[in-house]
Amino acid sequence: MKINIEIKIILTIVLLIAVFTSCKTTRRVVKKPLKEYGADYLFEKLKENQFKFENITAKFSLDLISNGNKNSLKGQIRIRKDSAIWISLSPALGIEMARILITNDSIKFMNRLKKTYFLGDNRFVKDFLNSNVDFDVLQSLIIGNDLTYYEDGKFNASYDSKEYHLVTAGRHKLKKYVKTADDASRIFIQNIYLNPETFKITRMKIKETVENSRKLEAEYSDFQDINGQLFSGTIYYNLSADNPINVKLKYSKITVDQPQKFPFKIPSKYSRIQ
Repeated sequence: MKINIEIKIILTIVLLIAVFTSCKTTRRVVKKPLKEYGADYLFEKLKENQFKFENITAKFSLDLISNGNKNSLKGQIRIRKDSAIWISLSPALGIEMARILITNDSIKFMNRLKKTYFLGDNRFVKDFLNSNVDFDVLQSLIIGNDLTYYEDGKFNASYDSKEYHLVTAGRHKLKKYVKTADDASRIFIQNIYLNPETFKITRMKIKETVENSRKLEAEYSDFQDINGQLFSGTIYYNLSADNPINVKLKYSKITVDQPQKFPFKIPSKYSRIQ
């Protein structure tokens, strides 16, 4: 599929929407031996402490670094759990330049500056990342939760004196959620790092087992208390490829489970991009 360069830039921001913070936290050294905290126990604690929501809205600022060039933007993100990811992007002056809507089976994009739009399915994301990434993976990476609809077995656990580490070379989608051949064939190599006190994910690396697929890595920090739950206020995503891409983002004004809309009306004068 021929992908227009303007969409590639915007989609890069969407798929890597995360942040790295230079603020360091002091972690208590866990003295108990790891054998008391095997993979099953760590997964239980991970699931127990994941960020739970039905709807979430937040503002953000971000820096995108690619090919030695840096672009800074502001925006707003809205997520309806397992359903939709809506993003509005603006330059420093605050005038909306682009709007994106991603669902389980589609992606929509509007460029306000060039008066163009794009409508496509999830094959666009697959072609762009050279990996069979689905909506569940994107949602998990943005929120900082583990994959929701994938099996938990076959993980090995370790401890590096700072964090717990879960690793697997073969994570499949749960059979009851398999709907397509892509779902059935998708197998991830995954590394998860957990804070030993909060059991929140601090780092996650994910790569599909197919040859030459790209690796996505996320780092989560600056955790904030949102209605009694910890949410990463700053995240960093790295896309390992021929030309590495880094995105640095900081969330603000985070609201959970409030009514929200996902407006996406394409003006009649806009031209469609193929």
